[in-house]
Amino acid sequence: MTTQEIENELIAEFDLFDDWMDKYNYLIELGKELPLIDPRYKAPQYLITGCQSQVWLFATLEDGKVIFTADSDAIITKGIINLLIKVLSNQTPADILAADLTYIDKIGLKDHLSPNRSNGLVSMIKQMKMYAFAFQNKQE
Repeated sequence: MTTQEIENELIAEFDLFDDWMDKYNYLIELGKELPLIDPRYKAPQYLITGCQSQVWLFATLEDGKVIFTADSDAIITKGIINLLIKVLSNQTPADILAADLTYIDKIGLKDHLSPNRSNGLVSMIKQMKMYAFAFQNKQE
């Protein structure tokens, strides 16, 4: 699936909920489904700076596609990083770099995050795109 197709699915899933308490509960459920990082990557060099919570992110390149795993010490943050992983994992570096991630605004996530969590979201996206950029340059 393309990043846009996955984004559209996530928008439809969030549209099923009328209020933000239900959407937060859904984020918590997404956090429980997070593809967890290997414990050896829960090290300082894999921490995302700029997040209120601790968030570790690791990526590998397999068959030309980037595979992300992560973990966090906060359940909502696990859901947020899994929202990003659902769209960006198993995509090529070029597709990750081109992804506009408009679904974040369309589901209203940024409007319902504290400023610190919102900054963390931006940091997560930046780190994921940096991995993609590095893998793309490695392939060339």
